[in-house]
Amino acid sequence: MTVTEETAPVSHYDRIGGAASVKAAVELFYDKVLADPELAGYFAEVDMPGQRRHLTLMLTVVLGGPNEYAGRGLAEAHQPLNIPVEHYVMVGEHLTVTLAELGVPADILADVQTVLGQVQDQVVAAGTRPGV
Repeated sequence: MTVTEETAPVSHYDRIGGAASVKAAVELFYDKVLADPELAGYFAEVDMPGQRRHLTLMLTVVLGGPNEYAGRGLAEAHQPLNIPVEHYVMVGEHLTVTLAELGVPADILADVQTVLGQVQDQVVAAGTRPGV
C-alpha cells in the first residue's frame, strides 16, 4: 500500500457501499414518501423511475461519490411546488430514518442532515420559511 492510499480519505459514498447502497436507500426512501398521505400528492404526476434516478445521482454527490447529476437545480425543480417547511422536514425525516434503517453510521447521518439544512431555502416556498 502506498502512502497516498493510506492517507486518502474514504468518502461517505464508499463507506456505505457505493452505488448499490445509494440505490437501495433511494428505493426505500421513496417507498416511505409515497406511502405518506401528506407527501404522496407531490409525486402524483411525476415520472417516478426518473425521479428515483435523479435522487440517486444527487445523493451520490452529497455522499462524496462521482458527480454525474445533470438535472435541474433544486430551486428550479421545487419552488413551483410551494412546499411548506413542514413537508420539507417530513421528507428529511423519511430520508434520515431510511438511512439509519440501512445501517448508515451516525457521522454520515449528521452530514446528510447538515446538507438538508443548507439546501432548505432552495426547496421550501418563501412564504413558509420561519421568520419570512
